Formats: sequence, structure tokens, C-alpha cells
Amino acid sequence: MIVVSPSVLAADLLFLHEEFESVVQAGLDSVHLDVMDGHFVPNLSYGLNMVHAVKRYGQLKFDCHLMVTEPERYIVDLALMKPEFITVHYEATNHLHRLIYRIKELGCQAGVSINPATSPEVLKYVMPDLDMVLVMTVNPGFGGQQFISTMLPKIAAISEMAISRNRPLSIQVDGGITLDSGRAAVREGATHLVAGASFFQSPDRAAFARALQQDRTRGLE
Repeated sequence: MIVVSPSVLAADLLFLHEEFESVVQAGLDSVHLDVMDGHFVPNLSYGLNMVHAVKRYGQLKFDCHLMVTEPERYIVDLALMKPEFITVHYEATNHLHRLIYRIKELGCQAGVSINPATSPEVLKYVMPDLDMVLVMTVNPGFGGQQFISTMLPKIAAISEMAISRNRPLSIQVDGGITLDSGRAAVREGATHLVAGASFFQSPDRAAFARALQQDRTRGLE
């Protein structure tokens, strides 16, 4: 089954507890946290205090997507809150392999995200050590953007890379996820979908989540 993780960036932060409750009531068990520093991306979101809030809620798993310069500065404190995945950007660090190993040493699964203009070939030498690849299907920094459909072949290429290496790999897709774009991403090999505005603005969040949760049609089982 496809993992659907609502992005807290699109939630109503004034009613955060109620928003978390709605995720659980929709039959989902995880949320996605985008930590932005206003430097790597042109926006600020929230910091470790939001991660702590999700941890205190206790009923949801969560993964953390670091859209920050020098992500190595954050991962020790972040790992203490035990996210399921810590994902860093290929474009944000000079020593990606070292950082992947450090995340795993701290007891978390390691993910790497690539921006729309970044080739999947950059993952070639780190894929054996990865637990997840996050494909950005918008330019990161702001919610509510339109899905870039030319990223679909990139999702397929990453799926094929994993299959050719007999490497179990989660493939997460983030940006502009709707029912149509989410299904298209799944057809190309996506296993995890991050839904922001499309989930939190849906008149029936549970029905929307169920519609996205479907069996994979391609890639590793």
C-alpha cells in the first residue's frame, strides 16, 4: 500500500492538535515535516519545536525533510526525536556519503532529496546506503505549487536503478500531489506521497487519503 503523509506545512498551525487528529481519523499514520531555513530555499517554515510537537502528540510517525544549508548541523538534535526518516538534499552538503552514514549511526533511516533540475545519476554511488529517495516535483520552498510532470521519468529512472541493484528503496514524491499526479507518480514507482494543500483543503480528507492509497504497479515490492 502507498504511504500517504500529509505535509504539516499546509496544516492550520493554530489548530495543530485538531489537524493531527484529522490525519489519524483519515486512516493515516504519518506526517511529513519540511524544515526550511530561508537560505537553501527562499522561505522559513519551522524548526525543531514543530518536530517536538509531533513527537509529543505521539500517535503519528513522522519523517523530516531538511531544506537547509549544512544539514549536518541539525541531525543530532533531530535524531533524538526519533523520526522515521531524516532526508537531506544532495545539493545542500559537500559530504553526502558521510552524512548518510551519520544519520544511520544515530538510529534513523536516511533519505536523500533531489531538486527538479538535478539528475538521478547523482544517486548512483550512494544508493546502496539509502533507505529513501525523495523526488521534488516542484521547486522547493513553497507549498501549493503545480506538479512538474516532466519529473515522472525521473521517478521511473530511480525505481529502475533500485530494481537493477535488487535494492529495497522507498521513493517519496513531494510537490503538487493531487489524485491525478499522485497516481501518475505511483505508476512510475513512487511508494510514498507527500500531500499538502490537497489533503488539508479536501472536504473529505479520509476519502482523499483512501483514493491515493493503492497497490504499486511498478518497482520493488
